[in-house]
Formats: sequence, structure tokens, C-alpha cells
Amino acid sequence: MAVIEIRKAEISDAPRMADIAFAAWDTGIRPLLDERPGQRESERARLSQASAMNWQNTIVATIDGIVVGWCCRSSRRSYIPYLFVMPDMQGHGIGASLLNRMETILELQGASKVHLETPADNVRAVRFYERQGYHILALRGEPRSGHDPFASVHLEKQLQPFAGEIGED
Repeated sequence: MAVIEIRKAEISDAPRMADIAFAAWDTGIRPLLDERPGQRESERARLSQASAMNWQNTIVATIDGIVVGWCCRSSRRSYIPYLFVMPDMQGHGIGASLLNRMETILELQGASKVHLETPADNVRAVRFYERQGYHILALRGEPRSGHDPFASVHLEKQLQPFAGEIGED
């Protein structure tokens, strides 16, 4: 496999990020849901908006200059709302590399832990996060309306916050 490079996202990455998010949702989450009219179009619009609004807090993974995955953090707390990898590129360490880099960014900002959530029925994702050192914190069994019609697993990982000055050598 080619070399995976990770860099800060640029606004021009947002359309590709939206495509990746939708492809990952379509193959990983949609099969867990009851089919509703307009569901795919609604989710595509939601993910497109999320990509466009959050690119400043996002890192992307590229292979040969092509974005193949992305990870976003909340600007207000140590929370990762989005981690997506193209379905045909999953299982090659891209998600783990993105997650590890985002955790490092949070540690440099002084975070002592990080939170995220994933659908409870998405066993593959839950196991992935557990392999990355996350522990299940809670299960929200009551689905919310709208775009989140399933129970979620809330996960947490302890970090090693950087304490000290970041200086120039």
C-alpha cells in the first residue's frame, strides 16, 4: 500500500470529505437502519453541511494526494464527532492513523481524555475504537429523532496531556 500522509484539511477538501462520509455511512450505518423515504438524500445533505462547517477542525489522510479519510474534533471540548474512511480503504490503518494524530493534537492542547460515540449496532466500529484504547462509558438506549434514530455507545480514552512549553530549538 502507498504511503499515508496526514495533513490539516483545507476548504477545498470539503466536497471530497462529504463524499467519503456519505460512502462510509451508506455502507456502514444505513444497513442498520429502517429504510425511510428520502433518507439517503437527507443524510448526504447533512454530511455535506458537516464537512463544510467543520473543515477548520479537521485532518485528512491522503494517498498519492487523494483524500481517503478524515477526522474532526469539536472546537469546544475533547470530542471527536466524525471519523470516516473510504469503505474500500478501511482495514489498512488509515482510521487508526487519523485517530492517533487527532489524539496527539488534543494532548498538545492539554486534554486528559477524549470522547466519541458510534451507533451501538455498528459492532465493527465499536471494536475498532476498543482496539485503539477506548472504553465504553455509556450506552444511550433511547434513539433521538432526526438523523440519529439509533442507540449510541459513548466511548472514552485517557490521554497523556502535554505539560510544558512548546518552544523552538
